[in-house]
Order: sequence, then structure tokens, then C-alpha cells
Amino acid sequence: MAEITAALVKELRDKTGAGMMDCKKALVEKNGDLEAAVDYLREKGLAAAAKKAGRIAAEGVVESYIHGGGRIGVLVEVNCETDFVAKTEEFHELAKDIAMHIAAAKPEYVSREEIPESVLEHERQIYRTIAENEGKPAQIIDKIVEGRIERYMKEVCLLDQPFVKDPDMTVEELLNAKVAKIGEKISIRRFARYERGEGLEKREDDFAAEVMAQMGQ
Repeated sequence: MAEITAALVKELRDKTGAGMMDCKKALVEKNGDLEAAVDYLREKGLAAAAKKAGRIAAEGVVESYIHGGGRIGVLVEVNCETDFVAKTEEFHELAKDIAMHIAAAKPEYVSREEIPESVLEHERQIYRTIAENEGKPAQIIDKIVEGRIERYMKEVCLLDQPFVKDPDMTVEELLNAKVAKIGEKISIRRFARYERGEGLEKREDDFAAEVMAQMGQ
């Protein structure tokens, strides 16, 4: 199989405007054949979706989702170009699905661009120390660190996460499919996820009471 380099992914992205992960997937599917990958993206409607990315999406909805009797709550703003699309059942179902995904998958950022460089540098230092403690050869530590950073970004970025209702596609691929179908730019602007008691330490007597309740006493 041909090597899929970052330069090749960038070249395909420049040609089509499609998302980085979509470009990488297309190149893998077409064994590194650039022109075949361009056709693949066009056939999937992803290149067309990318052309819409520069448009202004100022309409949309703020969708909510409450899970587990109020244990987890999510608010997410999903934008589109027109009020007409914003009022459709399909768009509202998409927004609801995204809110449910956020509740389940716990992303921290919408996209990679939102991750502060200070956070990435902190993670790199941790992964470097782990690799050194594992006795990895010095000449491959940088490659190991960047591989783990890539996995980290896929875990914490909403657009990179496998969609919970269809893990064969990412959230970004879900959006692109909807863009191709609806014909408008769709974007996730921001979200907030709340989990009851998150970040709080229970008092000892509260914890004991909870354990007793679970034991039926």
C-alpha cells in the first residue's frame, strides 16, 4: 500500500477544500492515487460540501438534550445558512443527534483549531516522559509522541470523534453528508456539556449515605 504522507493529504485538501480526515480517508481508499481520491471526494459530495464552507451560516438552532433523569445535560449551537432549513425536521434531528453524541462521547473542543497550543505542548511533554520511561529508542520518540497527540486530538475533538449512532463515520463526515444532501453550509459553533456533580468532591457523610441507599439500608 502506498504511503499516505501529510504532504499528499495537504495537496488533496488544497485541490478539493475537503476536510483533512476526509482527504486522508479518500487517499487510503484509493491507495494514494491523488486524482482517484479527488473523484472519490466528488462522488461522495464532500468536495461540493467543502466549497460551501466559506459561506456564512448565521441561522440554525440551539438544541438541548437531557440524559439519565437530569444527570447529564447538553446545549449545542448548530448553524445553517437559511431560516427555511433551520426549521426543517431533518435539521432539528441532526442537531438532536449531535447533542446526544456530545452527552455520550464527552468531547472537549469542536475542532482541532480550538485546542490551545499550551494544552498540546503539555500533552507532548507527558507522552515524551511516558515514552522515555518505557525505554523507547531516542530516535523514534518524536514519532511516537506525535502519534499519541494525533490519537488525543481524535478523542477530544467533536468533529474527529466516531459518531455514536454510526461509528463508521466521524461527526465531520456526518455534517458533510448533510451538507451534500441539504445544499447549505452546516457548522457546529459551540457546545456546553454538564454532568451532575462533576468536579465536586462528595463529603464523607454524603458518600456513606449514598452507599447505604444502594445497599437498601
